[in-house]
Amino acid sequence: MYNQYVEDAERILLAETTPASEVSSPIYNASSSLTPQSNIHNATTLSKKATNNYCLSNDRVVHSCQSNLTSTTTQQGLRSQGLIVLNVASSGIASLLLPRGKTAHSTLAIPLEIDDLSSCTINKESPKGQLLLHTKLIIWDEAPMMHRYCFEAVDRTLCDITGVKNRPFGGKVVVLGGDFRQILPVVRRGSRQHIVSAAVNSSKIWESCKVLRLTENMRLARSNDNSNTDSIRLFGEWLLSIGDGDSKSDECGEYDIDIPDDLLIKDCANPLQELVDFAYPQLQQNISTKHYFEERGILAPTLDSVQEVNEYIMSQIPGEEKEYCSADSVCKSDKDSDVTGEWFTTEFLNEIKCSGLPNHKLRLKENVPVMLMRNIDQARGLCNGTRLLVNYLGKSIIGATVLTGTNIGDKIVLSRKNLIPTDPGLPFKFQRRQFPLTLCFAMTINKSQGQSLSHVGIYLPRPVFTHGQLYVAMSRVRSRNGLKLLILDDEQKVCTSTKNVVYREIFTNV
Repeated sequence: MYNQYVEDAERILLAETTPASEVSSPIYNASSSLTPQSNIHNATTLSKKATNNYCLSNDRVVHSCQSNLTSTTTQQGLRSQGLIVLNVASSGIASLLLPRGKTAHSTLAIPLEIDDLSSCTINKESPKGQLLLHTKLIIWDEAPMMHRYCFEAVDRTLCDITGVKNRPFGGKVVVLGGDFRQILPVVRRGSRQHIVSAAVNSSKIWESCKVLRLTENMRLARSNDNSNTDSIRLFGEWLLSIGDGDSKSDECGEYDIDIPDDLLIKDCANPLQELVDFAYPQLQQNISTKHYFEERGILAPTLDSVQEVNEYIMSQIPGEEKEYCSADSVCKSDKDSDVTGEWFTTEFLNEIKCSGLPNHKLRLKENVPVMLMRNIDQARGLCNGTRLLVNYLGKSIIGATVLTGTNIGDKIVLSRKNLIPTDPGLPFKFQRRQFPLTLCFAMTINKSQGQSLSHVGIYLPRPVFTHGQLYVAMSRVRSRNGLKLLILDDEQKVCTSTKNVVYREIFTNV
């Protein structure tokens, strides 16, 4: 999909050496009878002036094509002309799918705690500053999931580095890829209005972008199921309708949706076991089978539900369980904070659970799948969200095999890390020394974004709670046969409908 973008960007950049009389005028017509790729090609065949703007790829009608974001061949074509291309993504998992990709935070030095006046911590004379100064093209994947302040910070920084103050991103060509049907930036305790206003299309930068729409679901198009093309098309259209939402939704963007019978786990003696058997058939027999866990998973909207499923499946795995306890302590800089020091007992710190931080007690067995919770070595594919298979449980190390990304099959060894949560809800800072791992028979829907799976079980003991979660969960699969949902009502009884949440105003200017 994005191969075309890079080819078009190359043509834009080459326009700098082309006489104005030979450059075609800007063309864009979303309803043209041309193929989507042709529309994009025509839309980006611009004059030299276009190098001082940026293009946005709005995948509103594409579920995921990250694996095709750029090709090595095309990258070499650009670089063979002396042009520098940077591939970045908003999440670690998405960055693994890009050639030489890294996270936007790492490459562009975006602050973790950001506001409307933030800038990136890059000096113009530094090696990174010089790299950005000479960069011709930046491709940024999964853009809609990142707060608009991040893009504005990058804009300010590039303007300072290049000295070009009157053009977005200092005149650099930037291609943003993403799907506004998917999950938007996370705003702690944010309302619908707060979340929508945090999206990139609410930024002043958006006024300068050119929107390019792609229309083919590459994940379903690459499905091995060629038995019924019409059924694949209908399934894709149904997924799109979930992402688009319903005009009859309430003020919170919620509305009820009926799930087709063939996608449901029916009422039975143990419905959760039925869901597990679907996602992980013959689990105990295949526990040591190579590649068994690579493309299977159970998704749930909350950490509590994920932990429930993980503990349930863990209890069925044969073998000795080993428990690793963390060492927690208050950061020295916070010992003089306004919070009463008596609260900082070991027991109090051990009980703290927050997103992005492993629990105080980590219980594991050999041959169970786990997920990394920190970026460790992106060059080796070890980043936040990478799934691993545990091979060895030592006293101070854990051996594992990489299950996802570009380094599948690599053997690695992990040790404990000093982890400091960035949760703004905590009135103090503390450090937890623990293995940066968590069980991942099940994972949160948010964490699954950007991944492709062959078998997905969706566990909904309570409905999704924010824009795009149901769409992301359902669109992880490559075929309809690889999807099942277990939906429970308030009384924890199996039901056939659930709530979907879509903030339709996010699509107004895309």
